[in-house]
Amino acid sequence: MPSTVVATAVPAPTGLFAPRLRAMTVGSVALISLLAFEALAVGTAMPTVARNLDGLALYGIAFGGPFATGVLAMVISGIWCDARGPRGPMWHGVAWFVIGLLIAGTAHAMGALVVGRVVQGFGSGLLSVALYVIVGQAYPQELHRRIFAAFAAAWVVPSLVGPAVAGLIVEHLGWRWVFLAVPAVAVPAVLLIHPGLRSLGRSAATRLAAGAAGRIGWACGAAASAALLHIGGQQRGGTALVLVAFAMVGLLVCAPRLLPDGFLRAARGLPTVVGLRGLASAAFVGAEVVIPLMLSRERSLAPTAAGLVLTVGALAWSVGSWVQGRIPVPASRASLPRAGLGCITVGTATVALAIRPELPVTVAVVGWAFAGLGMGLLYPSLSVLTLELSAPGEQGRNSSSLQLADSLFAATVLALTGAVLAAGSGPGPASYAATLVVAACLALLGALLAGRVVVGGVVRSGG
Repeated sequence: MPSTVVATAVPAPTGLFAPRLRAMTVGSVALISLLAFEALAVGTAMPTVARNLDGLALYGIAFGGPFATGVLAMVISGIWCDARGPRGPMWHGVAWFVIGLLIAGTAHAMGALVVGRVVQGFGSGLLSVALYVIVGQAYPQELHRRIFAAFAAAWVVPSLVGPAVAGLIVEHLGWRWVFLAVPAVAVPAVLLIHPGLRSLGRSAATRLAAGAAGRIGWACGAAASAALLHIGGQQRGGTALVLVAFAMVGLLVCAPRLLPDGFLRAARGLPTVVGLRGLASAAFVGAEVVIPLMLSRERSLAPTAAGLVLTVGALAWSVGSWVQGRIPVPASRASLPRAGLGCITVGTATVALAIRPELPVTVAVVGWAFAGLGMGLLYPSLSVLTLELSAPGEQGRNSSSLQLADSLFAATVLALTGAVLAAGSGPGPASYAATLVVAACLALLGALLAGRVVVGGVVRSGG
């Protein structure tokens, strides 16, 4: 009698550190942490770099260049992931990231360092989108909120210790090690992910989606505009206004072609999810850049004390991410985004009250903690919604749209905030209040639109 083989279903992992997911979780979180650390550490090291390499003239492009190539890489990575799966973008992303760091860390002229930064930014963009697609393909849906909470924590922790660690490295080892030390961790991290990547199926698509070449062209325009916006935001006077104006026109022309149809009118579903990510990023960053300056100049706080207020917000962000990953799934998918944006609105408005000298500084601390809590509730939930609203062949494109909105909205508000603070006789109570009120209004707009993340009362998957 012939033997029969009985197929048994492999049970889905019940936790992020289940045997099938353990290595992938550790490797993915490590890569996110490295991207975050490098983004924060470079800001600490760059003044020393510019002085040692006599490169102050290229200071702005050293930041704007990688930002621009990152925008381009996000679009390319989304197209690539949807056509061939996330393995190629992941490996190429790590390779470009590491090569860029090595070029920057061994540079003997500012021009060479800028080249390294540009290459590094391209790798970061490829990686960030590929990791989202890996989550969609490798993790069961019930674990998405928890893995995105882990990603959020991987960004928050470097924001707490990154600048201090980078400062110590610069002082005791030299600025080059801010770049050269990271590859030693990046390569083992991606090797941890490699076995899980091999088990992922290839995308059903066998060729690039229609319009892919056009999207890359629009991405080049958006990238150039983003770089110009970043550089213009670091200038002063008429030069800044001209550069920012040209950049804004470029973004208004190019960016809508890279975001979901209906984005500008907040159409239900994915367009609103992407829009909320941009509004939240703009609100939080617009307030964050003002708070240390306001507390230092208006309330006479030492720089360290003013910076600790931002640390409180980062810790609250981590708490919010942890909470959203462990509470039961809300009855409405709009609940967490609405709650998060509501917290950001209340928090930034409360921080604005701290301009008044008769109120204690603790008002700003409490307000920024509320804003951080809101970001923690919001960001992972929007990432989860993006995957839920994406058909398998659209996860890359939609993940890249989500991160593009984040980056482009933040860059825009930073440039405009710099222009406001530089206007007239310089920063003062009126300019601080204006930027904080605008931040609160952006978050309030998002809270009012949050109900539109659902389609017909429920989240609808793409297809």
